[in-house]
Amino acid sequence: MALSASAMASVVNAIDPAMIVSHKFPEVTFGYDERDVALYSLGVGVCSADAEDEKELQLVYQRNGQSSIKVLPTFVSSFIFKSGSGLRLDVPGLNYDPKLLLHGQHFIEIYGPIPSRANVTNKIKIAGLHDRGKAAVLELEILTCLEGSDDVLCMNRSTMYLRGAGGFSNSSQPFSYATYVANDVSNVTFPDSTPSAALLCGLSGYLDPLHSDPTFAHAAGFSHPILPGLSTLGFAVRAVMRSFCSMEPTAVKRISCRFLHQVYPGETLVTEMWLQRQIQSRRVYYRTKVKERGRAVLSGYVLLEHTFSSL
Repeated sequence: MALSASAMASVVNAIDPAMIVSHKFPEVTFGYDERDVALYSLGVGVCSADAEDEKELQLVYQRNGQSSIKVLPTFVSSFIFKSGSGLRLDVPGLNYDPKLLLHGQHFIEIYGPIPSRANVTNKIKIAGLHDRGKAAVLELEILTCLEGSDDVLCMNRSTMYLRGAGGFSNSSQPFSYATYVANDVSNVTFPDSTPSAALLCGLSGYLDPLHSDPTFAHAAGFSHPILPGLSTLGFAVRAVMRSFCSMEPTAVKRISCRFLHQVYPGETLVTEMWLQRQIQSRRVYYRTKVKERGRAVLSGYVLLEHTFSSL
């Protein structure tokens, strides 16, 4: 989405890369329980087509001897919103217009079964900062451990595009910093995301007014509040799991996505998938489109430990 000259001019271009990359975040400890897990699952459409769906019911209800409900892998994306204001960062040396922030990419690694209730600690750091001329690109990494332990449950890495905040370094040598190594078909159609989907996702921590406040959404250039990108990701990964691992959460080890376009609550999401077979694992590439507009809104891959493909 192109920015108007007035919008670009409104951004205070004051980026101090040294201050940003040296910033130390406090650790944040919080708890969650099965109610939080089930509420998240309902927010990304679990059991919306069939309240008696055997594969999806295990994600919201204990039955047949289950000691606890199972946890959708993308539930861990909600952990990033337990740290302050989530993706809206208050970091010394980082000045930008919150209305011009876009969540561009997201990466999740899962290192073991995610418990349905736990007390955990977020360990946060700036993983990358890049000058892209018209935008600054900031990467935030969050390791989540069991409270009082160094055992890491999962890692989230978010890439944010701060439009209008670039150009803070020498144009002949643009600033670029990263703490990680680079380069680290079937259709499944789900029911419409309900008009209240963004509000329901807000109960899992997605409290950005872009997803609930029409006035804020209009100021950011959208005709209506939009569905959180991580909510769209939840719909897409659910489609992959249903097709390739019989909705077994522990099969999912890694999730990568790029947000391509906005989704408005109430639109129908269609996910296309391709399986790439490897010796020890399975990588499923996916692309999610909005049926009504024929527009691709999300793409990426899900790395599975094993598959039970129904296709």
